[in-house]
Amino acid sequence: MLDLAPTADQVARLRDLLAGRHWVALTGAGISTDSGIPDYRGPQARPTNPMQYREFVGEPASRRRYWVRSMMGHRSFGRALPNPGHLALARLAVPVLTQNVDGLHTDAGSARVIDLHGRISRVVCLDCGDLTDRDDLQVRLEDANPGVVGQIPAGHAELRPDGDAEVAERDDFVVPPCLACGGMLKPDVVFFGESVPRPIVDQAWAMVDAAEVLVVAGSSLTVMSGLRFARAQAKRGRPLVIVNHGVTRADELATLRIDAGTSPTLVALAEAVDPHPIDQGGFDAPRRHL
Repeated sequence: MLDLAPTADQVARLRDLLAGRHWVALTGAGISTDSGIPDYRGPQARPTNPMQYREFVGEPASRRRYWVRSMMGHRSFGRALPNPGHLALARLAVPVLTQNVDGLHTDAGSARVIDLHGRISRVVCLDCGDLTDRDDLQVRLEDANPGVVGQIPAGHAELRPDGDAEVAERDDFVVPPCLACGGMLKPDVVFFGESVPRPIVDQAWAMVDAAEVLVVAGSSLTVMSGLRFARAQAKRGRPLVIVNHGVTRADELATLRIDAGTSPTLVALAEAVDPHPIDQGGFDAPRRHL
């Protein structure tokens, strides 16, 4: 793996801190980089300009730009598979609160997952609320825009963690409407400038409140939607672990800070608890759209 491996001492300290305690994992984009999905703020991330909610709903040109990027990005993003880090958390049977929209924790077999920022595998109509499958919309996008060809390879810098890609704009791109009412379609994810739905926030707080230890894995905690949980954990005097390759906004609050690769650290932890090795080879679970 390209990411740094943790030291044996770091893994032992992490294992001992979690032993006999109920813990929850808060994951970010760093856990999905080994699945070919670049992150926004990691050491290798390139500058980007994510879609803002106000732009998407208020400017037809912005919606068109988003969907042409999304159509091309989905050709790779939609094929991403869980990596050993996702599989390690599933084996550890730990509840997961994720800032990612890729659904890879569920695909890996984690039984309890809260998708804080939604799921890119779903599309919602902003007019009637109808929920549909992103793969179905991909067929409609491809049929309506046969001249848009090419694919952004998995792991390429132009592929973005929210399922779109940085590609040239096209004024002639056709955005299909909702089949139920003809309304405006949007990916069922929380855009920048948009609030996380209150019921999801409440579920997330309940999950964190029930935990003795919070383990942040692969997040710089730049956005408040994740940082607030780390701050609350520290304020309550409960252990906070941060596993991330690169600095985070809560480093000074951490009980244990491991500056190493997310997947290597989680795999090492899982194998310290259960020596049976984790191997992604041949993993080909069907994508689930929940």
